[in-house]
Amino acid sequence: MKIEFLPEADEEFREAARYYESEAAGVGIAFVAAVHRAASEVAQAPLAAPVIRSDIHRKVMRNFPYSLFYAVETDAVVIVSVAHQRRRPNFWHARFPVQKDRS
Repeated sequence: MKIEFLPEADEEFREAARYYESEAAGVGIAFVAAVHRAASEVAQAPLAAPVIRSDIHRKVMRNFPYSLFYAVETDAVVIVSVAHQRRRPNFWHARFPVQKDRS
């Protein structure tokens, strides 16, 4: 199944990767790889992660304190948020329902 990121989720992803890379060389790259790995796992089994709100699933990442929040649509999995597990809980709720007119 295809993976898409909402623009806000993509920005969170990039911001976290930049932060990690600024803290230690190579860690940002490891974070990017971990997000891609988690997204790939979601694409292979989109209903495996628990539903935490309405139709939003939560995939907890390994090795980093982040989760992917996503919705399963007919033709794609839409990542709603790449969220730190201890910062600003539930801030992403305003993004739901997922916008159907994505490009």
